[in-house]
Amino acid sequence: MEKFINDLIQESSPYLLQHAHNPVNWVAWSDDVFDRAKKENKLVLISVGYSACHWCHVMEHESFESEEVAALMNKYFINVKVDREERPDVDQVYMTAVQLMTQKGGWPLNCFTLPDGRPVYGGTYFPKDQWTHILNSLNHTFENDLEKMHEYAANLHEGISASELVTKTEFTSNFNESHLKELVQRWSKNFDRYEGGNSRAPKFPLPSNIEFQLDYALNSKDETVKSHVELTLDKMAMGGIYDQIGGGFSRYSVDMLWKVPHFEKMLYDNGQLLTIYSKAYRIFKKPLYKRIVLQTIRWMEREMLSESGAFYAALDADSEGVEGKFYVWKKLELDAVLTSKDDWVYDFYSVNQRGFWEEDNYILLRTTSDSEFCKKMSWSVEELRDRILDLNERLLQERSNRIRPGLDDKCLTSWNAMALKGLCDAYMVFQEDEIMLSLLKNAKWIANKQFKKDGSLWRSFKNGKSTVDGFLEDYAHVIAAFISTYQVTLDEHWLDLSKQLTDYTLDHFHDEVSQMFFFTPSSTKLIARKMEINDNVIPASNSVMARNLFYLAKYYRDDRFSELSKQMLSNVYDGMEMYGSGYSNWGVLLNHMVYGHYEIVVTGPEARAKMKSLQQEILDDALFVGTISNSNLPIFNDKMSDEKTMIHVCADETCFLPTESITDAINALSNADHG
Repeated sequence: MEKFINDLIQESSPYLLQHAHNPVNWVAWSDDVFDRAKKENKLVLISVGYSACHWCHVMEHESFESEEVAALMNKYFINVKVDREERPDVDQVYMTAVQLMTQKGGWPLNCFTLPDGRPVYGGTYFPKDQWTHILNSLNHTFENDLEKMHEYAANLHEGISASELVTKTEFTSNFNESHLKELVQRWSKNFDRYEGGNSRAPKFPLPSNIEFQLDYALNSKDETVKSHVELTLDKMAMGGIYDQIGGGFSRYSVDMLWKVPHFEKMLYDNGQLLTIYSKAYRIFKKPLYKRIVLQTIRWMEREMLSESGAFYAALDADSEGVEGKFYVWKKLELDAVLTSKDDWVYDFYSVNQRGFWEEDNYILLRTTSDSEFCKKMSWSVEELRDRILDLNERLLQERSNRIRPGLDDKCLTSWNAMALKGLCDAYMVFQEDEIMLSLLKNAKWIANKQFKKDGSLWRSFKNGKSTVDGFLEDYAHVIAAFISTYQVTLDEHWLDLSKQLTDYTLDHFHDEVSQMFFFTPSSTKLIARKMEINDNVIPASNSVMARNLFYLAKYYRDDRFSELSKQMLSNVYDGMEMYGSGYSNWGVLLNHMVYGHYEIVVTGPEARAKMKSLQQEILDDALFVGTISNSNLPIFNDKMSDEKTMIHVCADETCFLPTESITDAINALSNADHG
């Protein structure tokens, strides 16, 4: 029997439920929290974290499980626990406050506010003694120098409201290649020429960075950037950041070698990396990349898939209270599974000084490419593949007997959309029926469970119930995912849903002044409405929307969408060259504007079959459109064909002569002059 139960016991979020038996009288975020604070005349603590956050667990154990600390918190504060993954809007506002106060941020995020929600103090992790001192000090100031607190809160609130808001700039259609080249030139100074990625630690796999670099390299024929992408993808795939046995990438590595991961696995990373490795396989044709994609999909379906067809959010870094315990191996543990025929494994997976971590544990990782290892062992690539499959199956079976890391079993709309898009991109390249079944099940879950009757979206889903109104992130990524779903199914239902959601965001999120989108709808009750501009591990919702509008403008021949996409890019154009990593998804759109973007339109009875071949073979990032029958979609105007199956290759509303030949269409693309 638990000694304490607080209001969080009513919640579905695993992170909130972790705190349901703290002696702290936690409540979940709600619109009436501040009404209660005003009524009781108390400061509010807004404490934000997520289920896979290591230091969140530490602070809970040290402070929030302490009856002594809880007594102070309960006496002087209204204590609000927030799952940042469910409520990124709350996290965004109060993270901005803490960054303005301290010039740094992170999780756990602890922000104290006046009863009206305006922040007065904050930080991240605090040791118990410091935390106790802060509680007493803030209450003393609140009771004895309230005027000073109000003055500080007013100034800080002004800074929060102004930060990240974008000013509309003069519209430009003159996006030029020199701007892109300057962006890449500045950025490349920070490339890690030995291990890939950027030359700093910790190292995050940043999918939109890699996508931009790959797209730019192909368009500009920049072999240096292309080689850097290949190096980055190789090193990530062979490093400890990738689960060599079970598949899936961890959130980041703590070092510059991609060796020691922070062992949590997030759906959003892996969904996006399916896209990256699938596109890279089409260009580099490396069996390693195909293996990474298919193994990661198997991991998602084995460990992250709910019965509804939705994917769960995350796996914790810790098991049995120890980070990485589930994933690492002692040599004796490997000896017990392997036979005398498996001696190659110790070399292949670096069970040596390179793979050694701590406390006699090894992180399985690779230092030798497939081709190099095959040459060393006098094996064929096929033989190595079969041996890896057999070995991993045995090690995975043995590992399944261990106590598993905690699972965050909520299903988030935007994260599932990223996974759906990744599955679509994987299907385009590998054409495996199982991938199509998985992506259709996921797309139908979003359409059937996360859409409300009024056309809006839910954010979260658990135990059969959808909760939390969606944010721009959810709309932007679902639109992008449904565009991709259309491209692999040629079912216009998915394109229609994309268009409907876009219209909804224009009605409820769009800012007429700046022509950007707010992260929260017009009905929000937060102290500020924020705009998400900079691309990070997850690309900024505004950059995703700008790309969506660009693509939908082509399908629907909608000048309004096209002009809005260009205006949004214009708003960030001057200055993005100074920080390429933070504008990489914007950079993909800039690539389209500078070098052109192809439309592959296939009409006629064999449209599906020919489209599959084209999607596997075309290297350029193109928009695929097809139909076997009549369609009212504007992009098909003057292109319909009843008897023959015709391929139209178009760019900037100009098309080459239509052809029945897949080879001729691909040659037309190859010979075309970008831009």
